[in-house]
Amino acid sequence: MLRRCFLQSLAALAQPASFKSSEGANSPIGVPQGIHPGRVAWVRDPHAATWDGLTGSWWDDSSTNQRAVHAMTARLLHGLTASKNDASAWDALFRNFNETHKFGRSGYKPGEKIAIKVNCNQDRSSEWGVGQNRPPLNGLPSPHAILALVTQLIERAGIPGEDILLYDATGFRNLGQPIYTRIKTNPDRRYQAVQFLVGTDYNLAGRLPPIPDEANPIRFSKTEVPAGHVPAQVAEAKYMINMALLRPHGMAGVTLIGKNHFGSVYFPKDGGWSPRVLHNQVIRTQPMGSYNALVDLMGHRHLGGKTMLYLLDGLYTAEHNEGNVMRWASLGDQWASSLLMSQDPVAIDSVGLDLLASEPRATQVRGNADNYLHEAALAAKPPSGTVYAPDARGSLASLGVHEHWNNPADKNYSRNLGRKVGIELITSI
Repeated sequence: MLRRCFLQSLAALAQPASFKSSEGANSPIGVPQGIHPGRVAWVRDPHAATWDGLTGSWWDDSSTNQRAVHAMTARLLHGLTASKNDASAWDALFRNFNETHKFGRSGYKPGEKIAIKVNCNQDRSSEWGVGQNRPPLNGLPSPHAILALVTQLIERAGIPGEDILLYDATGFRNLGQPIYTRIKTNPDRRYQAVQFLVGTDYNLAGRLPPIPDEANPIRFSKTEVPAGHVPAQVAEAKYMINMALLRPHGMAGVTLIGKNHFGSVYFPKDGGWSPRVLHNQVIRTQPMGSYNALVDLMGHRHLGGKTMLYLLDGLYTAEHNEGNVMRWASLGDQWASSLLMSQDPVAIDSVGLDLLASEPRATQVRGNADNYLHEAALAAKPPSGTVYAPDARGSLASLGVHEHWNNPADKNYSRNLGRKVGIELITSI
């Protein structure tokens, strides 16, 4: 029933035209972020995602090479930071975050909490991969990619397990058994101490419920949108890692790191732990130069404001937010088998959008899917004229740099072409 309603809603949107950049290629806007400003690292290893599409499921250990995913994650860290080993890469990331946030030049200190936001939008029942009242769905995060990140944090960055929180707070979402058991059944007590926070646990043990933080509301920058709240457990964390999905979206065009925080919001009089009240503020049919609620989420001090690292999980990408995984025609009819990483939220979503827009099977990348990227890159003076001020710190500055590559074959951004502005895409494919 819910799936039929979703398909009907897609038809009702009158299917806007396929996405096309409004500004053309290599026209960067905004201020790049990171140790190497505007850098996005992309690693693709076809040997990581090996499911035959018939036997078992893509999230089974027999369908994904965990060793390859560990290696991909390490290569991302090295490429992003230009470090020679994992430990020095993490130290560089923590020190850069603390310095840019005026916390000094210190690295990570035990006791400092790290919240990891994953996109479990389709984890809606006690059985992984099965939605409520609908056929099996596969638009889920990769348990192997999540394990690789947690392993890096514990064994390379030296983070105690009790300081790590994995979460998706929306009321009908869970962090299912393939994720939970890969971490919690590890005999190393550091893994057993990792915490899980979910909107609904479906009577599965070991998961925490979110508690609204009332002290630091998200004041959306459009008067008709009510104030929201983040989980108190997230507000208590010093750092955040935004681990989103590389995926098209039938309403917003794409769901990347910007939209991942739809799973972080609570509206006391408008649905509770649900982002429904925000849907009309992110829709892909809005004209360019429109207010977009994703900018408020990306800039709020307890969401994007405390994010030290952004990742896109593209090991097995779904055809849209409520669809099955798809092989990519643009990658030789193979699984995307990709991971991306950046310190710049606008840059990584710009690259993610270009990748999806170049894939013929990603048919829901439509309309003005990059409106929020223009607004975020120019948040201090956005095309919409909105004063983005989601918290008590005042109005936002640029959240990062946006541009589109020169073409899908070369995939060159401005810094790849020798300019000192724009995005730099470091690839290992």
